[in-house]
Amino acid sequence: MAEVLFYERPVPLNRTEHKDLRIKPIQSLKFAGTVHSVPLTGVEFPSAARDLPILFGGETPETAGPMALLGLRQNENLFVNERGQWEQNVYIPAFVRRYPFVLAEKPPGQEGDDFTVFFDEGYEGFGADEGDRLFKEDGSETELLSNAVKFLGEYQQHIGRTQWFMSQLVKHNLLEPRNIRLEKDGKSINLTGLFVVSEDRLRELDEKTAKEFLHEGVFGWIYAHLLSLSNIERVSARLSQRERTEEPTPAAVN
Repeated sequence: MAEVLFYERPVPLNRTEHKDLRIKPIQSLKFAGTVHSVPLTGVEFPSAARDLPILFGGETPETAGPMALLGLRQNENLFVNERGQWEQNVYIPAFVRRYPFVLAEKPPGQEGDDFTVFFDEGYEGFGADEGDRLFKEDGSETELLSNAVKFLGEYQQHIGRTQWFMSQLVKHNLLEPRNIRLEKDGKSINLTGLFVVSEDRLRELDEKTAKEFLHEGVFGWIYAHLLSLSNIERVSARLSQRERTEEPTPAAVN
């Protein structure tokens, strides 16, 4: 599931079982270093569009969802270096920032809300001795955990809004396939299963739909997406730069 991408051992957070759990700040984003794309919510489009290509990935328009393109090769994020540091001044998607917590659906049959907070038991910053507590002595949430849960809740709301946005793109047949083909040093890179908004179809929208899109802020998200597509060349340039550093150093000639 995309929701738990790069979570090694997601387990539900329990105030009794985990009452003594502590967490140390995340020092490295290496966990995100092997993903070449991550889901994106519409509210992030304006910020992400400055740095990252925003495309819609899926087998069909009906199953497509917005994503930030982070690399051009499988299992490679070109914005995370070998030390696990994200490129400075480049937008970090909320999908990454919420780690090591995640809001996920409860198993069938469990009572209560539909979603519950999970955390990645594989994150090395969790322990009982060092770091900040998640729960107070009385079992209530600390400010740290409350803020994390609030962020997760807001993120889930943004997902709902993004799903409505995608339904509008499908309803008005605004998505068209886009295959990305890049030539690099005589080799071809082909990215398929992608969609973009058709500017021609966008211009053909009827007046009623256009007014609704304007009122609901849909146009802002669409144009942020369209403007972001120029960043594909920037990602390609990052790959070229990384490939140069991967080239073996010539042996010295005596």
